[in-house]
Amino acid sequence: MARLPRVLLRAAITALLLTGASPAATQPRCGLALVLAIDVSASVDATEYSLQMNGLADALRADIVREAIIEAGGIQATAFEWSGRNQQIEIAPWSFVATDTDILDFASRIAAHERRFDEFPTALGFALGHAAIRLSQAPIQCERSVVDVSGDGVNNDGYEPPLAFANFDFENVTVNGLVIAGEQPDPVAYYRSKVIHGPGAFVEVAADFADYEASMKRKLLREINGAALSMAQ
Repeated sequence: MARLPRVLLRAAITALLLTGASPAATQPRCGLALVLAIDVSASVDATEYSLQMNGLADALRADIVREAIIEAGGIQATAFEWSGRNQQIEIAPWSFVATDTDILDFASRIAAHERRFDEFPTALGFALGHAAIRLSQAPIQCERSVVDVSGDGVNNDGYEPPLAFANFDFENVTVNGLVIAGEQPDPVAYYRSKVIHGPGAFVEVAADFADYEASMKRKLLREINGAALSMAQ
């Protein structure tokens, strides 16, 4: 069999090396992978649902939040609705958002989402387990992983959040909570004792659903600014 001339052989090897480059080498640097988990259990009526979804979308559209995302070099985000044990529905798939267009498109997906369930209880442990699975499916490896879970009540169906933390991969994952106050038992105390988890975890409190947008804005800024610090290291 005839051999390739040395010049052609070098060119062929170079082409193979270039086309065989690791996918990670072509991925954007990412300071934050963010899972947004939105409570749509039976305690959330249609008006409250609208305030919640539009509040999240408008918080993302806010100039200060968009500027923070862009300054951080972009973040990777996904969103899903949750309620009962098996009622976790994707709102927006994993997306790397780094420009105004990216952010506004992601926010529009959230605002346009049609609620799938409204009659199921509050299965927080199952929601957290689903969030961990979503993180394991993230297409980009980021410096930090955060689950941003919002809700207005305590777990009343299935296993508790600590069991989710023990049985799913939450290593180096931070779980933050946005709690809509007012229900009994007190969801704020519950989130502080059972739901938040991992390095730097915190609870943001909304006085009611009308306060959801402002509370979400504060929460996102804390999480995104942490992403910027990670990228600077």
